[in-house]
Amino acid sequence: MFYRIAADIIVILHFFWIIFLIFGAFIGRKYRWVRRIHIGGIIFALVIQFFGWYCPFTHLEIWLRQMHEPSQSYSGSFIIHYVEKIVYINLSPEIILISTIILAAVSLWLYSPRHKKSYM
Repeated sequence: MFYRIAADIIVILHFFWIIFLIFGAFIGRKYRWVRRIHIGGIIFALVIQFFGWYCPFTHLEIWLRQMHEPSQSYSGSFIIHYVEKIVYINLSPEIILISTIILAAVSLWLYSPRHKKSYM
């Protein structure tokens, strides 16, 4: 039971990490420490996309599910089932890479000093 709950928590954390990577630049414009975490996360996302790696959250979630019940492919709750569909969206690696590059470009644009002056 512990492993199943831990895997569900990892999926939820993974979901919030993705949301942070998408929208973190808006908070990072105001707080330097958030900006640093966000830029580091974007760089990490680009690296894992370029090399075709999986996020450590994915590896941890799979391991925890296997520790819970190796023979079951899925045994989560209703909410976790749908959060997993969002987190592990079925897109080609090329689409994910292009989306990550666009996200990085938009974030850099939002962090640029020129853009900051227009809103301050």
